[in-house]
Amino acid sequence: MTNPVTKDRRHFEDLAVGEVIDLGRTTVSREMIITFAREFDPFPFHLDEAAAKASLLGGLASSGWQTGALSLRMLVDSFLSKLASAGGLGFSDLKWKNPVMVGDTIGGTVTIAELRRSGSHPQWGIMTLDFDVRNQKQQPVLTMRLSNLIETRSAA
Repeated sequence: MTNPVTKDRRHFEDLAVGEVIDLGRTTVSREMIITFAREFDPFPFHLDEAAAKASLLGGLASSGWQTGALSLRMLVDSFLSKLASAGGLGFSDLKWKNPVMVGDTIGGTVTIAELRRSGSHPQWGIMTLDFDVRNQKQQPVLTMRLSNLIETRSAA
């Protein structure tokens, strides 16, 4: 039975291992960093410029969780919103490689690393994505592996 919400979106069968998705770019402002930190990660180096300058980071830096959230937003905008996606299954190997500082522009790619049909639910496929997110200097800021549940066109 076809899902009317996702019928015009790409399904599991439309995907290929090795496909590379450009995430686009987003610039991280001071206001974005402080607003996120106030609510979710209130360490001084995310909230206070003087404390941030005295810290290991050397300046006001985005929370790693904010970098992850921005990366997911870019993934949804560039790719997942065009798929018959049923949601994430989890992530592994998350690494924050370099801090994201005020004024940095982040972006990068996601590569389809694995595709497999669910053994117990053949109407679903599992897509595994490898993130490579970098700043404007091409320095890596985030890498991770994310698994996502994708509708199949046919359970056969």
